[in-house]
Amino acid sequence: MHKKKRSIKTGLPPGSLIHIGEKKAERVRIRILDYDENQFEEKEAKTIEECFPFKDKPTTTWINIDGLHQVEIIEKIGKEFDFHPLLLEDILNTEQRPKIEDFETHIYIVLKMLYYNEKTHEITSEQISIIFGHNFVISFQEKEGDIFDPVRERIRTGKGRTRKMGADYLSYSLMDFIVDSYFSILEKLGENIEDVEETMITNPRPKTLHGIHSLKRKMISLRKSVWPLRDVLSALERSDSSLIQEPTRIYLKDVYDHTIQVIDTVETYRDVLSGMLDVYLSSISNKMNEIMKVLTIIATIFIPLTFIAGVYGMNFEFMPELRWRWGYPAVWAVMICVGISMMVYFRKKKWI
Repeated sequence: MHKKKRSIKTGLPPGSLIHIGEKKAERVRIRILDYDENQFEEKEAKTIEECFPFKDKPTTTWINIDGLHQVEIIEKIGKEFDFHPLLLEDILNTEQRPKIEDFETHIYIVLKMLYYNEKTHEITSEQISIIFGHNFVISFQEKEGDIFDPVRERIRTGKGRTRKMGADYLSYSLMDFIVDSYFSILEKLGENIEDVEETMITNPRPKTLHGIHSLKRKMISLRKSVWPLRDVLSALERSDSSLIQEPTRIYLKDVYDHTIQVIDTVETYRDVLSGMLDVYLSSISNKMNEIMKVLTIIATIFIPLTFIAGVYGMNFEFMPELRWRWGYPAVWAVMICVGISMMVYFRKKKWI
């Protein structure tokens, strides 16, 4: 489906604005938070034009846009804030990998916000685009609802450093919340891994193998979102852009360290899952070997018994024991003794 949507842009010039991805919002919601250390204003804009007066204000303005399917809104805000057409094209393409681009007057960052569904145990992703300049931050999301409510509450109440710092610190705060959300997802995945591991040891079944493969796919998805983010934060921390104030760099270093921790945890879980897959295959192989051992022992015991029964089942006329009164019980006694003797021998050899 995504390849088909990508093909829409085939033959079009660079910078052509077409939404690529799934439509995740019924309507586009625009929220504005304007603040400095002494004052705060919050409003929900009905049109994108209501955001334009905040462009030249000395205060810090955060414009959050939920929903990317209305291309004309992206086009208008790009024209007003003088964003490059390729930047707008990347915003509308929700299949971007995390990256950073410095346009001197503003910095563009792409991240992946991940959500864990408690019912289906699936991970879904949403592309977050953040553009910040000297006095503004514009964030683009695919749908309504996010993890940024604590940031909004800090701005409303004036708690913390957000109101005292600039747009670069606000951008850091948004990235920090996204990275911190990865830890909660890793905790859930860690619990799932423990459950699958316990099942694998006690009662390995084909369903267990499906669980391992499902977890490996989730790790691959998480890895695709986190690995490029490390380079993004590293470039942002080392950037000599005037848009990033010196006090903010220490915080960027902190979120970079958190990203490295997430990457280390993901790699650890991947190694654990690979080991679990080997253990599962070994468990199945050992279980099959145990079954084959039992069947082989049974077959081996019955080989001489079948031979004896075959000999005395031929009913030749001149057989010494054929008309003997105790012939039948004697054959049974011999077969039982042979079976018991073989069982004793197998146990002595520790084959069973």
